[in-house]
Amino acid sequence: MRTYVAVLVHVAEAASGRRAPLYRESFVLLTARSEDEARSKARAHGASMETSYRNERGEPITWTLRQLVDVAEVPDDRLGDGAELYTRHFRDFAAYTAFEPLLSGEDL
Repeated sequence: MRTYVAVLVHVAEAASGRRAPLYRESFVLLTARSEDEARSKARAHGASMETSYRNERGEPITWTLRQLVDVAEVPDDRLGDGAELYTRHFRDFAAYTAFEPLLSGEDL
């Protein structure tokens, strides 16, 4: 068995459509015999995280799996302090800052 990390994106949408969708990116550790098995497990995990509820205003909110972005074998087989789980590359830091609320100072 090998350890993989899956990158999943879920979206929360209000039934009223008055609020902009909120996206959540998550990194999930999986054990599998192959990348194909890890992808299958990642999709199942993503689907299991789908949910609906009413927010504090009573609006129905639905979280759904939007995309399985990537599945990659964890490069460091020693999971512990300092272990690297996943590496993502990008070219436009301004675009990254614009979409990442924690970097742009936006409240969730």
